[in-house]
This record gives sequence, C-alpha cells and structure tokens, in this order.
Amino acid sequence: MIHPSAIVHSGARLGANVSIGAYSIIGEHVEIGNDTWIGPHVVIEGHTRIGRDNRIFQFCSLGAVPQDKKYADEPTRLEIGDGNNIREFCTFNCGTAQDAGVTRLGSGNWIMAYVHLAHDCQIGDHTIFANNAQLAGHVHVGDHAILGGFTGVHQFVRIGAHSFTAIATVLVHDLPPYVMAAGDTAKPYGINTEGLRRRGFSAAALAGIKRAYKTLYKSGLTLDQAQAQLAEQAGTCAEIGLLADFLQGSTRGIVR
Repeated sequence: MIHPSAIVHSGARLGANVSIGAYSIIGEHVEIGNDTWIGPHVVIEGHTRIGRDNRIFQFCSLGAVPQDKKYADEPTRLEIGDGNNIREFCTFNCGTAQDAGVTRLGSGNWIMAYVHLAHDCQIGDHTIFANNAQLAGHVHVGDHAILGGFTGVHQFVRIGAHSFTAIATVLVHDLPPYVMAAGDTAKPYGINTEGLRRRGFSAAALAGIKRAYKTLYKSGLTLDQAQAQLAEQAGTCAEIGLLADFLQGSTRGIVR
C-alpha cells in the first residue's frame, strides 16, 4: 500500500496495512505501526516512532531536527501514540538533549491544520488542538485539554487536564486543570463545565471543582493561601487533588 512515487528508506519499519501516499518520504529510523495511513507529500524523518491507527494528512513534517540553536545532532526522538488524527501542514520536531530527549504526542488526539509541536513537548491523550495552535519548546499538555485556534504557548508552560483556551489565546503562565482562559495575555474565565459534563463528571465533582475555582480566583486569597485551602478541599473531592498537585508543581506561575 505504498504509492510508487513515495520514497521509503530500506531501514524504515512499517507495520501491517500501512498506507503511504504519493511523493511522501519516510526516513531510515522511522517506525510506523499497523493500520496507519500517511497521505501524500508527507515527510517523516529522524528517530520517529508512530503507533497504530493514525491518520496523517498531506504536507506534514514529522521528526525534523528541533529549532534550537543548541542542538548538536544528538539522536533525539519523536514518539506518537495510537489513533491520532493529524491534519495538513503540521510540524512536530524531535526533542533535545537539554530535556527528555523526546517529543511525545499521546493517543486519541485530534490535531488540526498548521499545528506546531516544538522540541520536548509532552502531549497527553484525547486533546484537541484547533488550527494554528502553536507550542514552543518544553510545553506539557494534560489529557482532554482543548486549545482554540491560534493559541500561542510560551516555552516551559504547563497546560492542565480538561482545560480550554479560546481563539488567539496567549499563554505565558501555566493554565490549571479544568480552567477556561482567553486573551493576550490569558485571563481565567471559569471552568470548562460543558466539557466536564460530556466526559461524565458527576454533579458532586463539578460542585467541588467550582468551589475550588472560587477559592483560587474569587476569594481574594494569595496563591499560597488558596493552595492551603485547596489542599484541605482535596480530602473531600478527588478532582481537586489534581488541581492542587498541578499548582504545587508550577514554576512559571499560573494564569490568574
């Protein structure tokens, strides 16, 4: 299922039922899992491993060297999980030796056109990145996060699970789990209630998350004081524990 015009290096490893479209190029150190479909004019290079059941559309560039002047040809990697939908003109770079050495995209993600994942980004599962979402290096994104079109993310920023950004949001600080943000620079606008309901969060869990949001953003407490209260609330609501742990690990400060 390889088009005659495609160029596939003899060292590449292709699983069963892999389809590669016209004029695509697959490099020597690439591994592609079963039932993955590669469209036309796709370039996959570097030490790249792609799982099964992915769909990668035309003009994507995956596994190219990082856009980092410190990069010195180290054998860093790009890893992509299973069941991802990666649309046109996406660019995912390999990692760097200054971090984990690998850029990762999990499984079940919906990645729209022109998305950029820079070196050492770590993306969870079941995220949605709308058109032109752009991640600088070393960004971490939790499961089920949704980034609106033209969202720009500063390097080393962390984006919590189940969070949401509006169109053209600029993130220079960490975005906590469950929180919706918008603007340049981003400001908080409540919790992602509709998304949480769709994912089966109970009424009790939603009430706990709303209370935590008020503690963090509406109480007038300092961040340290709010964190202390959230640590207490986490004992009665497991979902708040995710938020409390995220805040504890923040080094850039949070959207506030």
